[in-house]
Amino acid sequence: MATVFNPILPGFHPDPSIVRVGEVYYIATSTFEWYPGVCIYRSTDLVNWQLAARPLADLTMLDMRGNPDSCGVWAPCLTYQNDRFYLAFTNTRRFAGDFKDTPNYITSAETVEGSWTAPIHVNSNGFDPSVFHDTNGKSYWLNMVWNHRSVGGRNNFLPHRFFGGIQCQEIDLSSGKLIGDSKMIFQGSPIGLSEGPHITKRAEYYYLMVAEGGTGKDHTVTVARSESVWGPYEVAPNTPLVSSAAAPHSMLKRAGHGDWVDSPQGETFLVHLCSRPLPYRGRSVMGRETALQKVLWSEDGWPYLASGGQSPASVLDLVADCLPSLINEHVQFSTHELPDTYHSLRYPLPEDTCYTDNGFLVLHGQESLGSWFEQSLLARRQQSFCYSYTVDLSFTPTHFQQMAGLICYYNSTKYYYLHVTHDEDLGRVLDVSMCAGNWHSQYPMDKPIVLPNTGLVSLRAEVNYDLLTFHYKVEGGSWVKLPMCLDFSVLSDELGDGGADANFTGSFVGFCCQDLSGHKYPARFSVLHYQEFSDDELP
Repeated sequence: MATVFNPILPGFHPDPSIVRVGEVYYIATSTFEWYPGVCIYRSTDLVNWQLAARPLADLTMLDMRGNPDSCGVWAPCLTYQNDRFYLAFTNTRRFAGDFKDTPNYITSAETVEGSWTAPIHVNSNGFDPSVFHDTNGKSYWLNMVWNHRSVGGRNNFLPHRFFGGIQCQEIDLSSGKLIGDSKMIFQGSPIGLSEGPHITKRAEYYYLMVAEGGTGKDHTVTVARSESVWGPYEVAPNTPLVSSAAAPHSMLKRAGHGDWVDSPQGETFLVHLCSRPLPYRGRSVMGRETALQKVLWSEDGWPYLASGGQSPASVLDLVADCLPSLINEHVQFSTHELPDTYHSLRYPLPEDTCYTDNGFLVLHGQESLGSWFEQSLLARRQQSFCYSYTVDLSFTPTHFQQMAGLICYYNSTKYYYLHVTHDEDLGRVLDVSMCAGNWHSQYPMDKPIVLPNTGLVSLRAEVNYDLLTFHYKVEGGSWVKLPMCLDFSVLSDELGDGGADANFTGSFVGFCCQDLSGHKYPARFSVLHYQEFSDDELP
């Protein structure tokens, strides 16, 4: 047995959906505005997970240009039936206000790593779609229904008014067409805000799992059951199954939105999202992550956590040959391709905008860091509280609207940007810009640093929990630390309009290039290095 520490998928990995095929488990997680859409991981022991596929990988599968921050791919559901995988997902195109634009799609493939069919639009009346395959051969489509009206009376501004319940309808998997009438099968428990539905069948009961309580501190996993897929559903007497709401000392906060699976040995495991706020700061820079819990069953057929109570366990014992280690990812473009840990924003970068050439990755500048359309930005998840990230670039801008460098990014209103640009009086310079939860840039240095007119520049970010420092080195020189220590907790779910109920991603680190003149001036990157450290190991 090995002691396994939660989360099992660290860093931004929310809304897990799990399925087992033979001896292999698969987890699909939300990616929101990050591209490609949906990350699917595989494991044979529930401990060690490898990225297997990112299926929504071209514009025929997914186009999120224009989607606001924290929109895009919400809550995918991965299932398996008759030798085929099915993936349901939402491409959310509006979040703020009373209305949601939430087209839901289904796609399928013979293997997770293989070719996925063009997504079929199923409906748009809510989000978090799910597919249940019954033992009688029928399949059912579920989603929460978004009700833009004031359900509790006009001018009722409570968030509960929008959550209209969980809808179920039979679906033809071959065509993606819904069959017959839909039925509202669950209006929620007293916790309310029901979303993220999944149905499984166990013995004579259909078990409905939903997320409730919103995405903040009151988030939960709720279970109900019925003898018919159409209900009525009885809420479990020990509701919720898991929640951190009443566990102020738990390391794992905001536990909710889960799915479960049985092992080949008949054990039941729950995957759910959670967050690990910075100590003493209460801000979740890594967003919502995926955790694992063992589930037991009472004699009368209700699930409960093996660890006891309702708060999520931080550790559990599992059979595993090895445990995950800290990541040390070094990329040198003279010998490597860009790893699939990197994402772009909202769409795949065109071949004439991002390509390798003579030992460099060439990235042509596009729109600003505030754009919801076409940015030239590539980044990977932060997956540890302590890490360093280094880039080497060749960039000789000729205009102040041309910039390239290293970015610590949460969304278009929360970032720190160490970049090379041009100043009309000083020539090539190094500067830092930041955005702390609003639309306005700030410049924490008194003045930019003058660089040699040509030559490679190395840039580094070092993150130690809530502290960020920037460093640079010119070709042939030594590392220089910039004279400032920045508040890294800015890049968190909790900061900004709506807090954790409206900020759904997590901190990324990577590189980017802008040319606001529209001429697509390029930057050339030769080395990327992401390295994690345990506490007090950061150099």
